[in-house]
Amino acid sequence: MAQPHGWLILDKPRGLGSTQAVGAVKRNLREAGYGKVKVGHGGTLDPLAEGVLPIALGEATKLAGRMLDASKVYDFTISFGEETDTLDAEGELIERSDSRPAMTEIAAILLRFTGPIEQVPPVYSALKVDGRRAYDLARDGVKVELATRAVTIHALNLLSTSPDSATLRAHVSKGTYIRSLARDIARALGTVGHVTYLRRVKAGPFREEQAISLDTLNEIG
Repeated sequence: MAQPHGWLILDKPRGLGSTQAVGAVKRNLREAGYGKVKVGHGGTLDPLAEGVLPIALGEATKLAGRMLDASKVYDFTISFGEETDTLDAEGELIERSDSRPAMTEIAAILLRFTGPIEQVPPVYSALKVDGRRAYDLARDGVKVELATRAVTIHALNLLSTSPDSATLRAHVSKGTYIRSLARDIARALGTVGHVTYLRRVKAGPFREEQAISLDTLNEIG
């Protein structure tokens, strides 16, 4: 059987790590009789995130680096009133605020976060500090100081709001942390917040409409 080469666009479910997703694809390929196939992914998605995860097969793995450099589009929800140490729903509460921004205030502030901006990555991230992952240091109780980095927010749009949250769509450059963007938007609005929903809807040229669910992949395999 000829070896597969190209891209498989996976709709990664929430709760599954990117490495686990690659493992699931490898398992399906083996069960389909393809034997050993080179498999890699084109950009990590946190376990709590879902959506478009490009999986490179065979010769396409040589192009995976280009996908890492590509811009991405995310839908995400900011829950206002509580900030956690991980900046998502899994973390420990570190700050609380009774302030809730109005929809008009949220819409008005988005321009401030569009274009080239500076952001501090989350302490709970895979960035390395003195040879160790920042999240490992944070879990060990070490105070982590991460440098500000320059990123670009190509577009930022408000999709919907509720009394305690806002859902937005962001088209961002390589290296942008949506959790940091959510934190900074909340703080600029005079409150605090964290991400409760995160979905990648586009990665480079690949869109969610092209993605296949893991369940469907398992059925095919």
